[in-house]
Amino acid sequence: MIAWHINKKTNIWVFLLVLVIGSNLILYRSPISPIVLPEETRWVILGSLFDLAIVSPLLMIAINKNRNFTVKRFIILMAGGLILARFLIPAKYFEPFVGVSYIGFAVEGLLIFLELTFLFILVRYMPAIIQQVRRSDESLIFSFPAAVEEKVRKHPIIQVAASELLMFYYAFFSWKKKPPIGEENFTMYKKSSLMAFQIMMIHATIIETLGIHWWLHNKSLVLSIVLLILNIYTVIFILGYIQSVRLNPLKLDDKYLYLSLGLAKKMVVSLDDIDSITMNHELLKQKIDNKTTIEFIARDFETVCPHMILNLKSPSRATLFLGFEKKYSRIALRLDDPDKFYEALKEHLSR
Repeated sequence: MIAWHINKKTNIWVFLLVLVIGSNLILYRSPISPIVLPEETRWVILGSLFDLAIVSPLLMIAINKNRNFTVKRFIILMAGGLILARFLIPAKYFEPFVGVSYIGFAVEGLLIFLELTFLFILVRYMPAIIQQVRRSDESLIFSFPAAVEEKVRKHPIIQVAASELLMFYYAFFSWKKKPPIGEENFTMYKKSSLMAFQIMMIHATIIETLGIHWWLHNKSLVLSIVLLILNIYTVIFILGYIQSVRLNPLKLDDKYLYLSLGLAKKMVVSLDDIDSITMNHELLKQKIDNKTTIEFIARDFETVCPHMILNLKSPSRATLFLGFEKKYSRIALRLDDPDKFYEALKEHLSR
């Protein structure tokens, strides 16, 4: 019931945002624009600037309730609104306010400069990061982002860059490595069709690239090149995903549980944070709440249920695609040998 109210509230914010942007779009970029626009447009333009630079950023922040309001974030969104106004409002109406749009361009330019600075710092500290990763006992998928965060800083552009570097490493430079073996490692993909599905996706992407690129080449060279780049990136990502799944099984040691499902999601859970384990098959068949539960389940061609759900004492942080983070209070697991893992986990928890 509470979740329903939250979704309803979010939908209201989304509706208001679409209404604000849509009304301005109709006002300036529709056949009725000459009819509804008065001869004196100064106050109308000021109203649109207020909508796009103040109201829209506030609505976007309200929609993304998982992130707290910050002045920095509001200024960035406000600058984006000013830039949008520059392209949305016809030049003949916007000319008296063109200087305002330069503020938006200046803020966004400064932001890009700072992000490029962070990337330069990442490259500068890369030798030290590699040395720290080599000394670490953790898997690369866990040790590399941790080393980057320690040596550089925790920033969205740095997290995205680290995630992309991991993707290229697993896609091109990990094929000679063998998956770790031992009593502490548990695989999650061998009894599923995950690998077959990913290989099928690679074949489909290559066939699509060859066919559509050839067809689009004569119609739109730019569009065909963009599609070609996106498809190449997709193939590289799938290759990296396959290798990262194969080389990073679930790992259980005396203090922590290391969970990862390729490049899509990963999580380190302290054994002290595990409150209970749900093994009831009827409960496991119920629909999972994705807002509170993270799934480490190798997707099959058919719908599958988790073998168990770990209930945590307090929400723990998980790292998702491109380094984005979210907290979860439950973990749904499906393994190739669930009984063996359950017994091992019980043994560690009883110590």
